[in-house]
Amino acid sequence: MCCFFTTLVLFGPRLAILLWWLIQPLRWQATFSTFIWPLLGFIFLPWTTLMYVLVAPGGVVGFDWFWLGLMFIADIGSYVGGGYGNRDRIPGTT
Repeated sequence: MCCFFTTLVLFGPRLAILLWWLIQPLRWQATFSTFIWPLLGFIFLPWTTLMYVLVAPGGVVGFDWFWLGLMFIADIGSYVGGGYGNRDRIPGTT
């Protein structure tokens, strides 16, 4: 079950980005002027990229910054959570 959850956290938002880009390419073009930012978001910060595409066409104002910050924390948490969860297996951390 743990492997399924890890796979879902790592590949779920990337699959959502791919599907959303295939379904609504005009929204992605309206949000990003170049291809490099969505590509970097796909690789490094997929949750933040999804939220940015959701809020950016209307402009990022007010409470939108909270949602972007929350998704940034989710991205960072998905990367560091594995190391924290396995800290007993890493030599020298006990």
